[in-house]
Order: sequence, then structure tokens, then C-alpha cells
Amino acid sequence: MKAIYFDMDGTIANFYGVPNWLECLDKSDTYPYKAAAPLVNMNVLARRLNALRARGYHIGIVSWTSKTGTDEFNEATKMAKLKWLSQHLGSVTWDEIEIIPYGFPKQKAVRFASEGILFDDEERNRKEWTGTAYDVNNILEILKGLF
Repeated sequence: MKAIYFDMDGTIANFYGVPNWLECLDKSDTYPYKAAAPLVNMNVLARRLNALRARGYHIGIVSWTSKTGTDEFNEATKMAKLKWLSQHLGSVTWDEIEIIPYGFPKQKAVRFASEGILFDDEERNRKEWTGTAYDVNNILEILKGLF
């Protein structure tokens, strides 16, 4: 199965650009997950993802919760991320969304890692990924090249 997965924070959502994001996490405040601006043109991304899905690609999200989050905060984080996706990529039909505890190997959390592409800002995740992994540069161009 051909698959494409996206991390969220620092990849498609400008989480680290939200002022005081770390202080918010220390206070178990989900504000940065809600307030993060898109890092790519969401209209173009949605069109490309929908076109690739129509061509048989499995489209997914695999993203971590906070490093120090409690179970309650991690659940609130998951809900905030799902709302962000609905707000910014609401026209995309996701085949899989995995919001997993910080540090859990992403390739173990999804169905098609060995056949899939991962876009992720964290080098560790790209190195551990069993398929093909890209950093956050040129996401739209790479997707365009899959047509």
C-alpha cells in the first residue's frame, strides 16, 4: 500500500512559532496546538492529498503528544490536534490519524510505515522510519512529484 504520513508540530503546524509554547505545555495548556498557524498552503496541500488518495494512496497523520503530558493533558492535546486538522484540512479524508505518546516510535504506530512516506521535522523520526522520510522542506513539491 502506498502511504503518506505527516507529523503535525513543526511540520504542517507552526507550533513552535506560537509565543510561550513551552510555558503553555508546562501548565498543561493546549493553546499552542490550537493557535499554531499552517506552515504550508493548506488549500494546495488538501488538493494534492485528495488527488493522491483518489490514486490509491493511504493518507495519515502520526503525531506525538507533549513530552511531559499527563493522560488528561494528552487526551486534551489529541482533541486540539484533531480540531486543528478539521479547521485547516477539513476537506481531506484521512485514512489514519495516530496521536501517540511522546517518544513512541512512529513507524510502530501506523499501518504502512515500510511502504509509506513520512514528512517530519525531527531527524530522529526520519532516521527510524522504515519507509522513505523527508524533512519539512518542499512538502508540496515532493507530493506533486508523486503524480
